[in-house]
Amino acid sequence: MQRLIDGIHHFQREVFPAKRDLFASLATGQRPHSLIITCSDSRIDPFLLTHADPGEIFVVRNAGNTIPDAKTTNGGESATIEYAVRVLKVATIVVCGHSHCGAMAALLDPSLTDKLPAVRDWLTAAEHIREDIETHGLRPSERNDSEAVVKRNVILQMSNLKTYDFVDHACRNGKLNIMGWFYRFETGEVEGIEFGQQDFHLI
Repeated sequence: MQRLIDGIHHFQREVFPAKRDLFASLATGQRPHSLIITCSDSRIDPFLLTHADPGEIFVVRNAGNTIPDAKTTNGGESATIEYAVRVLKVATIVVCGHSHCGAMAALLDPSLTDKLPAVRDWLTAAEHIREDIETHGLRPSERNDSEAVVKRNVILQMSNLKTYDFVDHACRNGKLNIMGWFYRFETGEVEGIEFGQQDFHLI
């Protein structure tokens, strides 16, 4: 707890005064240019990664940067995406996975969720990714199975986004672009993929 309180004090003394005008302007509303859907993992910070200021990006975070398709959900993820696209009019949605993802490791080794029923249920829709890797092998950008499962999950979530009619409509009208990222936090590298492509390339 003390670490959090110390952080607040540092923010109030050092950070807020330097950005006082920015925070004052945000009181009138927000106009983020992008929505980033990423993992809850503490090792990834979308604001630090993109060098973004408060107000620039809308964020969804959960285990495995997962977006259930439109037919199977009516929860926080779909509500946040709907608001970002229909109200905030974001121009870009990025699905960002990362190296050494625990949720994706559980797709390769289901025994990791033996005592985590909620996590196991959350990952059910992506179970076929393991079978796809076993059947077809690795793609050029995939260094190992652990990296492959993260990247293919990003591609799956990009496809799930297009099942939402308002997302698909915005994409078809040229008002929205969907991207996928793979962030290797131990090196700082980011690889990207556009919707419809099959493999990642270094950004």
